[in-house]
Amino acid sequence: MRFSESGIEWFQQDNRNRPVRQDRRKEATMLIREWMTRNVITVTPDTSMMKASKLMKENGFRRLPVLDGNGKLIGIVSDRDIKEASPSKATTLDMHELYYLLSEIKVKDIMTRDPICVQPDETVERVALLMIEKHIGGMPVVDEEGQLVGIITDSDIFKVLIAITGVRSGGVQFAFELENKPGTLKPIIDTLRELNASIDAILTSDQTGSDDTRRVFIRIVPMDRAEENRVIEAIKEKFPLLYWARARVHEMERPA
Repeated sequence: MRFSESGIEWFQQDNRNRPVRQDRRKEATMLIREWMTRNVITVTPDTSMMKASKLMKENGFRRLPVLDGNGKLIGIVSDRDIKEASPSKATTLDMHELYYLLSEIKVKDIMTRDPICVQPDETVERVALLMIEKHIGGMPVVDEEGQLVGIITDSDIFKVLIAITGVRSGGVQFAFELENKPGTLKPIIDTLRELNASIDAILTSDQTGSDDTRRVFIRIVPMDRAEENRVIEAIKEKFPLLYWARARVHEMERPA
């Protein structure tokens, strides 16, 4: 069992601009413990491959942690492991021989040993980066004693993305390319406030190909359609808008 390397302190500002530690509000935190699946279905090394496959199909899982007799994590088995270990459709074995062969294959024969693990207090974005770097779709979550406490998957990461972008609530998203210096966002915020538009989410990215600019994505809370249109026109007129999106994207023409 291997651990990723991460150390974090997560705080949220209160209404007096003081740091307050947050632990419980799911959509207010970016910690694994708030998004992982708990009460994980597990198997043992001696569980048959057939049973593991059945558990995955019945529960809609793509991977199962493997625990030893002491409840310690020793591996993980995925649907890919099972597919790779299954006989080809072109096999010449008859049904009884095939059934016997499959019943003899154990999880310990096909599982990934010493899987990369994360801990509950690591951040979602750190784990997302690890998944991409290691080409994996899920990771066991263990406590300091190595006991399994959950599992985090790419589906959970998608849920985080939905939550932090505010897309579920609707509204309008604006995308800007701004100078990468302090104060460039304030005029936009002030204008939205003047237009009585409430901000649902703000995201930024420096992945623009230039050190001089950054991209900023702002989603406003849904308004009356006429009011939304008024906000859209005002923002288009005053700021370097890349696009705005309601149900679909409306790109702006960029200067040559």
